[in-house]
Amino acid sequence: MAKELILGIDLGSSSVRGALFDGRGRILKRTFVKEERRLSATRDGGAELDANTALRQVIGVIDGVLERAPAGEITHIAACTFWHSLMGVDANGKPTTPVLGWADNRSRDSVAKLRRSLDEAAVQQRTGAHFHSSFWPAKLLWLRKNEPDIWERTARWVSFGDYVALKLFGQIMTSVSIASGTGVFNIRRCVWDTELLEYLKLDPRQLPEIAPTDDFETTLVEKWRKRWPRLASANWVLPIADGVANSVGSGCIDETRAALMIGTSGAMRVICKGDPPRKIPSGLWCYRVDRERVIIGGAISDGGGLYDWLKRNLRIDAPDAAVGREISKRGPDAHGLTFMPFLAGERSTGYDEFRTGEIHLG
Repeated sequence: MAKELILGIDLGSSSVRGALFDGRGRILKRTFVKEERRLSATRDGGAELDANTALRQVIGVIDGVLERAPAGEITHIAACTFWHSLMGVDANGKPTTPVLGWADNRSRDSVAKLRRSLDEAAVQQRTGAHFHSSFWPAKLLWLRKNEPDIWERTARWVSFGDYVALKLFGQIMTSVSIASGTGVFNIRRCVWDTELLEYLKLDPRQLPEIAPTDDFETTLVEKWRKRWPRLASANWVLPIADGVANSVGSGCIDETRAALMIGTSGAMRVICKGDPPRKIPSGLWCYRVDRERVIIGGAISDGGGLYDWLKRNLRIDAPDAAVGREISKRGPDAHGLTFMPFLAGERSTGYDEFRTGEIHLG
């Protein structure tokens, strides 16, 4: 009997990574492929990726993994992607915008409008999300006001993972996990939030279709089956959020353990089985793992991305390992200079769009 394998792909904001795994979840290290990238910053606070360039990176990583793949049947393809991304596509599925990342805060002025018009506390209890530039409501308001031509040309508003699904499988369908991080999704009813859709003047058909079940699977369209014969019969599980994958992969699958993650950004998360809490804590967010579990936590925008920013701007050419060893020798604030970074504003727990940080010399 042929060995059964799983292709795993991480569609991250700072890299695309892929590898094969065996039936027990063990990585076949020789198959690991990584392609780095960076959200492009704009002077007005943008943080974006070119959608088609980002898609080509995904295709390139899959090519690379398959070139290194040993004998065996690849039965499933599982993926995760970064939460909160937003982009538009026209009626033909072509991008009308770049991929706007969670750190894109050009829509920060729209947050005040949302707070004047709607009850933020009530919306948070339905969607699990505050009004903030990292979520879709503010971004959509900003796009409608500042990019009217793009708004008119856009047929669907999707995440980057949804766009990959459209190109590979020919349909725009999203998982509950990804939808719950948009800020437009009612996490209690598992549908797009009616009040927000009405306020944003959106038809539900302008958003991705929600997968009917958590175990929904699909297959590649003919173009990609020809390119990747070994994936022709593989079942693709719709992408889930990277934060969910991080927590589950860390073994933090119930309320007894919290997962602390420092990636491009940073977050602490707890998974709970059942419905969302009757009252979600005001400083935290609550999204969904699937229809049976929720994930609660807080996030900061400056994690590993801050390290990268400091290396570039301070022109540090030393290898990461050498920098790490030097830092570990010093205690916190040992040099007397404290930098509190909020380079992309603050997310949890204050959600202050205009906070920029502090430099303090003690």
